[in-house]
Amino acid sequence: MAVFTPIELKDISHWIAKDFKIGQASEIRGIHGGIENSNFFLDTMQDGKKQEYVLTIFERLSAQQLPYYLELMRHLANKGIPVPKPIENHKGEILFSLKGKPAAIVSKLPGLSRLKPEVKHCSMVGEMLAKMHLAGKDFSKTQENLRSLGWWQKTIPLITPHLNAAQKDLLIHELAIQEAFFSSAAYDMIPQGASHCDLFRDNVLFDPRGLADSSQDQLGGFFDFYFAGTDKWLFDLAVTANDWCLADNKQDLDPARLDALMQAYQSVRPLTSEEQASWPLMLRAAALRFWVSRLWDFYLPRDAQMLTPHDPTHFEHILLSRRSL
Repeated sequence: MAVFTPIELKDISHWIAKDFKIGQASEIRGIHGGIENSNFFLDTMQDGKKQEYVLTIFERLSAQQLPYYLELMRHLANKGIPVPKPIENHKGEILFSLKGKPAAIVSKLPGLSRLKPEVKHCSMVGEMLAKMHLAGKDFSKTQENLRSLGWWQKTIPLITPHLNAAQKDLLIHELAIQEAFFSSAAYDMIPQGASHCDLFRDNVLFDPRGLADSSQDQLGGFFDFYFAGTDKWLFDLAVTANDWCLADNKQDLDPARLDALMQAYQSVRPLTSEEQASWPLMLRAAALRFWVSRLWDFYLPRDAQMLTPHDPTHFEHILLSRRSL
């Protein structure tokens, strides 16, 4: 998350009071981190009590694309999955316009991120990810993952001029491998549905129940669904594994973390034989997706307050590691 479109309290106070039933806006603070939208913590006061929300102004997604993400969060929240729930205005709408851009307000989840996850955190994430996938089976809307193969094919030619020969060769070769994989009969047989597609450590919260350490952590929830799409559930799992299950060298997979994630996931939704056979290639696909994305953000950046692009070499190393499996 970042801030591309600054907002001050005076910009929204009247709007909040007039259009919503969440009280009077009392404070707004820009959220540091991430690279896609302008995000703010929004506090309100209602009946003498503070309530906390997240306000997002969408910088790249269009008003036509956004209903998928917001309706998905509402659907999952109504199914008992711990995700931010979009807040309706007096007309029952959950998508608005602010400073000429699409915007939404969602509930704020409890807890904090565990950026150095233990085995038990991986287990909790794996179990809830499987529950989320099954809860989304009857979600009526569909929308492709906008950062999947078609986007890689369009974006790689834009970033290769900035790379050295070895990096270019790696990108082009891996893209060819993935093009063949995505067009295979085995890929077609992998089950799919609504997927988060960006379930990194900083998009999950754990509620420590008032304790400073992680010994009593409970899952607070998943958030930042704005890369979500109708995709292979195995891809969603691979994205998650590539971040949550890293070894200390930050590129290889840690066996204990990976086993915890996979066992917990499969206790809810066992993988099919096609998924098991495709797992190594899907781990590579997930690594490629984020290497391309980070190269794009690094070499073709946008102006923003509080924006720090991620180091693209991190996922270059992860891709090289997954290619050796």
